[in-house]
Amino acid sequence: MPKSRIRKKEDFTPPPEKKATEISLGTTGGRWVAPLMLAMFLIGLAWIVLFYVTQSKLPVEALGSWNIVVGFGFIAAGFVVSTQWK
Repeated sequence: MPKSRIRKKEDFTPPPEKKATEISLGTTGGRWVAPLMLAMFLIGLAWIVLFYVTQSKLPVEALGSWNIVVGFGFIAAGFVVSTQWK
């Protein structure tokens, strides 16, 4: 019976090393993003708390229960601003 040919395995070559990419943790959107975001959150929270504590007399009595929507609107605006924070 004929002898089979021996296949030579190629030498192992390690994959090239990956270079680390530089990550900038600064706010490229500007220095105003984080303070504005926190301000919107706090204004919205204060609006809702003030509405409940004063038994719907403040901040705007004419709005009635819509004051809750205004407070959540400020909070939602804070989340929108937070998307600009890098």
